[in-house]
Amino acid sequence: MTDESKVQDAGTADKAKLYAGVVLALAGVAGYYVLGNQPGWMRWLAVVAGLALGALVVAFSAYGAAFREFVVLARVELRKIVWPNRQETGMTTLVVFGFVIAFGVFFWVLDLVLAWATKALTGQGS
Repeated sequence: MTDESKVQDAGTADKAKLYAGVVLALAGVAGYYVLGNQPGWMRWLAVVAGLALGALVVAFSAYGAAFREFVVLARVELRKIVWPNRQETGMTTLVVFGFVIAFGVFFWVLDLVLAWATKALTGQGS
């Protein structure tokens, strides 16, 4: 079974958990506006509580399990990265600066030539 079909074949209970999580998150946001007369910390507590409860409900569904598996696999891939050392980074930076300068000069000269050609052909321009 592929990774995509695992989540696609989620049962109705998992879908209900997903919907319940979304409803809880939306209820937390709605609570911010419903508690308009209350202090700011209480309003934000409603938002954080709604988001936390929604995330908790979704975490125990097939969607949450698939997300946890994704995070584990992403961490495995991150460990495979070989970062360049200081010398390689410096040399790459110098090469990039060199190309930027070279192409800047090239386009500056091209602009001068095209401006000269436009002035010569039309008699207009500065």
